Amino acid sequence: MGSDDVFLRRGGGDGAALLLLHGLGATGDVWDGLIALLPGHWPGSWIVPDLPGHGRSAPAARNRYSIGGLAAAVATVLDPETPLVVVGHSLGGGVALALASGWYRVQPSAALALGIKARWSAEELAKAAALAARPARAFATREEAVERALKVAGLTGLLPSDAPFVDAALVPADGGWRLALDPAAFAVGAPAMEGLLAAARGAVVLAAGEHDPMSPAEHLQALVPDPVVLKGLGHNAHVEDPAALLPLIEELAASSGVG
Repeated sequence: MGSDDVFLRRGGGDGAALLLLHGLGATGDVWDGLIALLPGHWPGSWIVPDLPGHGRSAPAARNRYSIGGLAAAVATVLDPETPLVVVGHSLGGGVALALASGWYRVQPSAALALGIKARWSAEELAKAAALAARPARAFATREEAVERALKVAGLTGLLPSDAPFVDAALVPADGGWRLALDPAAFAVGAPAMEGLLAAARGAVVLAAGEHDPMSPAEHLQALVPDPVVLKGLGHNAHVEDPAALLPLIEELAASSGVG
């Protein structure tokens, strides 16, 4: 994929960039609440892409998805000379850790993986592969498509039906609507956590909401000694309470020398 295939938004000031990566089924719009709070907490610019196969970005080449492939695609829209800190949620957390290796043209000074699913059963992987093999479903009404888009992204009850995410997550199709999400993205696979953490060349933080069923604290504690648990929050902590991430972002900025 080239840089023209990856949709992104930029904003903020000059200097170091904060890269925000969404999870499976979402779009970069899920970071809007956090972006609104960044002035005074992040000293530089921010960059928010839609991952390949999501929202306004093109599908992955030959509809094949992997953590490394997504990292390589995101790297095409980044300036390797700009200091970088990356924050990723769920699938985006895996991509953030891959970028932290420095293998993909850029070298983040720090990475935060939020709500990453570190353990996958054979049954879960088989279910994901089955979803990836299904053709995109068409919905007769926009309301039905909205309901499905919010459900797939785990955002039901967290975002209204007229949120910017919804507009980015849907496309017209055959007189109705379908999700912009490429179903093949479900087959991205489990992140190789031990390998990703071993390869990271900058500071790495693992975090999750206290009530996140996909990323329980004990799974993260088996990987790092001091994961961050965000009290009272669930899987989409960055949407539920964007302000809860601000202390982590400030710490990443300070520890990596961009504060």
